[in-house]
Amino acid sequence: MNSYLKSMDTNELIKEDDYIISFAKGLSLLEAFGVERQKLNVTQIAEKTQLSRTAARRYLRTLKFLGYLDSDEHFYWLTHKVLRFSSAFLNSSHLSKIAQPILNLLCVQTTLTFSLVILDESEVVPIARSYLPQQENLRISPYGMHLGNRLPAHATSTGKVLLASLSELEQINWLERYGLKRLTSYTTTDKVIFLDLLKQISLQDYCLSSDEHELGIMALAVPVINSKGEHIAALNCIVQKNKASTEYLTNQILPLLQNTASEMRAML
Repeated sequence: MNSYLKSMDTNELIKEDDYIISFAKGLSLLEAFGVERQKLNVTQIAEKTQLSRTAARRYLRTLKFLGYLDSDEHFYWLTHKVLRFSSAFLNSSHLSKIAQPILNLLCVQTTLTFSLVILDESEVVPIARSYLPQQENLRISPYGMHLGNRLPAHATSTGKVLLASLSELEQINWLERYGLKRLTSYTTTDKVIFLDLLKQISLQDYCLSSDEHELGIMALAVPVINSKGEHIAALNCIVQKNKASTEYLTNQILPLLQNTASEMRAML
């Protein structure tokens, strides 16, 4: 009888005979590098990946040999070669290609910044962002919403919209696994309050977030739903608080986002 493994992230099942442990460990090692710790030594990698120091050193040296890591013989860090994976995704993603001209149009109409974001475990990742032709050399957003950047889901409008689409049990499991890290004094860190907030977001089908990830910033998000009824992404608008009011966002921008999300659903 075949034995199966279950992914904690996707719930997908795979036969143990089809699962390549060494390959999975190599990928987990690459994922250990992040915004908070861009350079790691062997000991830190071993702790993060639960590998022995000897095994971690071998994986690191292999990945360095392949060009995915660089090193000063003490610390290791990612090289530009890892961008091949993100570039391949962004260039082939049907969702990104659909969204880009739409986001640009919204930007022209309102002069605000718009993004299309997906949920990846505990973080949200922008896969499309608005820009005007004159902004060709300004692809990095001051709000941290440049392509491929990773933001904590619980402190963003897009993350909460997508988490609100999960079942209550899935939300509880998510909270137990990732927790609610405080980023500003306005970040929701109480699990009961957070679950109630997700219920409210689910009922109203949008999320307005203020100061939770970055002080002085407001963001409004709505879900993007495909023809199967699946919440596959979130569409949002980001603005500095001194340049727009909550009333303006909910009365003027929210209908734009909702209509755009509806148009995208018909194109998916």
